[in-house]
Amino acid sequence: MKQATIVGAGIVGLACGWHLQERGYAVTVIDRGEDVAAGSSWGNAGWLSPALAIPLNEPTLVTSGLASLLRPDSPLYVPLRLDPELWRFLLLFASQCTRRAFTQMMAKLAILNAGALAAYDEMGASVAEPTTTAPILAGFRSRAEADGLLAEFALVRAAGAELHYDLIDGDGVHERSPFFSEAIGCVVDIHDQRFIDPNAYVHALGATLRARGATFIMGHEVTTITSQAQGVRVSTSGGVELARSDVAVVATGAWANRLGHQLGVRVPVRAGRGYSMVCDTRETPTTPIYFPAARVACTPIGTGLRVAGTMEFRGPDDPLDPRRLDAIVRSSRQLLAGVDLDHARDRWVGPRPVSADGLPLIGSTAQPGVYLAAGHGMWGITQGPITGRLLAQAIDSGEVPRDLLPFDPLRSIQRPQVPMMAKWPRLGSKS
Repeated sequence: MKQATIVGAGIVGLACGWHLQERGYAVTVIDRGEDVAAGSSWGNAGWLSPALAIPLNEPTLVTSGLASLLRPDSPLYVPLRLDPELWRFLLLFASQCTRRAFTQMMAKLAILNAGALAAYDEMGASVAEPTTTAPILAGFRSRAEADGLLAEFALVRAAGAELHYDLIDGDGVHERSPFFSEAIGCVVDIHDQRFIDPNAYVHALGATLRARGATFIMGHEVTTITSQAQGVRVSTSGGVELARSDVAVVATGAWANRLGHQLGVRVPVRAGRGYSMVCDTRETPTTPIYFPAARVACTPIGTGLRVAGTMEFRGPDDPLDPRRLDAIVRSSRQLLAGVDLDHARDRWVGPRPVSADGLPLIGSTAQPGVYLAAGHGMWGITQGPITGRLLAQAIDSGEVPRDLLPFDPLRSIQRPQVPMMAKWPRLGSKS
């Protein structure tokens, strides 16, 4: 029987493992955490939202100027520190924040998004945790404030993606959800999306892999992967071998650079950390809510609401910064009704893996038999299962599916078309 080692026990790694099992591979999963979903798969918003899975390098992200990056209450925050690699990454990231680059990236992401929900359905029969179909309700103070999202939707459709929504204002806004405050005057009702409890789902997926014979080695960080005549050797510090297999998949999320350098990967991946908390509500929520201007996403979790948001470029293992959660509370207080923001629980930070050019890295590396699945940004939950399906197909057949060609881990970043930093859009938060 063919052997596969998966490094990383989040949604992307486990989905790769599930699909390789489907193709007859014996799977070993290794993770630095003591349990699955220890990284960004635990407390994120849990949206399965192809309509919103757009490149992070959107042109509107860079309209408020560099100064806002340094404010702890800004939706996009970079702590001031001497970190040359981070600032090089941010300059590359900024160079891709153009309409032309966004349009090109959106056309590529549309390929993954088109199969995202069907990939969940494929795994669904064996995973004992449901996905819930629901619209996502995007709330705005005014119709004019909604224009930014609608402009993005026009680009999504131009890329060939199917997307349906209704624009609601007047009395229909508060009939649509009791959690919109009186400040909300317009809602974009985005159809045919889904959500999950990400922690519960990833644990159920891990249990499925175990029931189908997978071996889990937890609490060990992989530091070296080498291709040898006897197979791919996966080792931890001190050269201690953890596994040897025919192939290995690196799905370590925001930690991808640590192994990526030795695998010939040139596109850097950094932690774009997101924060969340769970709040009690006066009634049980049933529908996700989105406030694009504040960059806050709310998801039903049990009888409460998970309130999540912000993007913080910082080390993936840095401690939680309570100021970031305070900023979410401040930006949400005037927008939400019937939500107890003052007694939140399950306060969490998780490192999203953001690539410098806004696209995932999925495919073979410079080491024979070693593959990478990383860099999904905010959309690992949405795109994890379709990534697993396509990568398992590539591994088993030895041929790269057409749909994976744009995501080659060994690609180079296309440099900006303008030579002067002064001509680039300015980094900052959405106005």
